[in-house]
Amino acid sequence: MNKGKAVLCFLMVVGPSIPAHAAECPGNSDALGTSRVLAIGPDEFSHVGSMQYKQTLPLNDHEVVITFDDGPLPPYTDIILKILASYCVQANYFLIGRMAQTYPYLVRRIYNEGHTVGTHTLDHPIALKRLAVPKVQHEVDGGIAAVEEAIGDPKAVAPFFRIPSLARSDAIDKFLASHSLVTWSTDVVADDWFRRITPKQIVQRAMKRLDANGRGILLLHDIHPATALALPSLLNGLKEHGYHVVHVVPTGEMPESVPELPAPPAAAANGTWPRVLQTAEKTTAGKPTGMSHHRVKKPVAGKIH
Repeated sequence: MNKGKAVLCFLMVVGPSIPAHAAECPGNSDALGTSRVLAIGPDEFSHVGSMQYKQTLPLNDHEVVITFDDGPLPPYTDIILKILASYCVQANYFLIGRMAQTYPYLVRRIYNEGHTVGTHTLDHPIALKRLAVPKVQHEVDGGIAAVEEAIGDPKAVAPFFRIPSLARSDAIDKFLASHSLVTWSTDVVADDWFRRITPKQIVQRAMKRLDANGRGILLLHDIHPATALALPSLLNGLKEHGYHVVHVVPTGEMPESVPELPAPPAAAANGTWPRVLQTAEKTTAGKPTGMSHHRVKKPVAGKIH
């Protein structure tokens, strides 16, 4: 599906934006869908996200922007893209340069399925604010260059940037603004990077915090099995609670699509951040029959990855 024909349910366009056509969600008439497209640029918004900044996106009551950090990483990015497509939901991605270099076919798939591609540094340094300016520039510019190369068209990469671990500083903010980037923090987190967090807990925390806030940018990660498992319930929960998805795009023209790349045979994580998703279920006798189980190498609980 190309960018200009992204399926949006009950579309309302606000400001300059990519062209799109309103349509019912094929195969899922009760899908959450995407309610409207919001186009923003660095001239209007230098920083967004009430968790760290005074300014956030101009969202109405019960509007949510769904964002994913740290990818792409198979098979979880693939799974999440399939789920989003089945619900006709468009999201905002913040990709790590090294991951984009490793999985360029996924970068292009993300874009061609109608999502916005932003960046998240080259190597995801946890403490970007502690690095010297030349190293910060290497991480920021290198991440953008890597994603641009992976996607095949620099114009397809939005000038949207999220600082790893949300570890901002005034100096970093000024540096990013000088590079004409919109720096994204968040309004709501779901703690999906916590060790041993369950899909149910992810949904509960996301919904509780969104309900308390009334609207907002929701931060998730497309590299964790628990997030992939939680997503259908989360999207259903958003629908039940009366939320509407807003897709954020950059102002200006963007390519309709980028050339696709075939997925390599048995595409899987390269070992940098191993993930294992299995099914097993214990009966009362203790014999496995099919219970959801995952073993995940994740950051320490409480630190955003």
